Amino acid sequence: MKPDLPEDRGPQAASTSPKMPLHGLCAVTLDDLLLPRLSALAKAALDGGAPFVQYRNKIAPRPLRRAQAAEMLRICRAAGARLIINDDVWLAVEIGADGAHLGTGDAPGGSLLAAREALGPKRILGVSCYNDLALGEEAARAGADYIAFGSMFPSRTKPGAVRAPLELLGEAKRSFGLPVAAIGGITLDNAPQLLDAGADILAVVSDLFDAMDIKARAEAYQRLFAQADKRRKPGASDPGAAARR
Repeated sequence: MKPDLPEDRGPQAASTSPKMPLHGLCAVTLDDLLLPRLSALAKAALDGGAPFVQYRNKIAPRPLRRAQAAEMLRICRAAGARLIINDDVWLAVEIGADGAHLGTGDAPGGSLLAAREALGPKRILGVSCYNDLALGEEAARAGADYIAFGSMFPSRTKPGAVRAPLELLGEAKRSFGLPVAAIGGITLDNAPQLLDAGADILAVVSDLFDAMDIKARAEAYQRLFAQADKRRKPGASDPGAAARR
């Protein structure tokens, strides 16, 4: 049975504004063809306080992706969280999601400017920049709301992904003044160094959804953000200093 879509799903139907802080755990969904199971996993992360879900499913056919994305949107709305659609601007617009996250070649016509225009000013545009500051500059010029770097550590989800150095997070933040997301191989053990290096968002797949208690794992990540916020001095201008020491 296809989940109901929100009544208002036009181009400006996103529930939140990118002007709100982009900060916290981003629960990136697993490749899963079973909608009820995927929904239960995402709900557990949301119950643990995750402020973002990124719907990502590389193996599902388009009709199933739409149904799953609509269900993710429903549970995100219920939790007061934001839904980001991976790789698909048009699906994000169609269902009224809060934004889209794009990698190389994912933007309509290969243009981040076109993606920005399609999403409109109220939706979030996130862009993967891998280990390349030049891609960060391109994303910033196109109007991205956050830029993502990684893989920060060896990743089970993408074992062949390029590695990004820790100091790149702070350098990107200083260069472009945008929130920075870290992705790839993130665990509770290595997350604090990413936060101290300047990461605003941690995009996590395996360490979250492979946990025996997903809700508790999400809560633990959110506590790390709270602890990092306390460590940051008011008015600090160099979030990457810890990474360079």
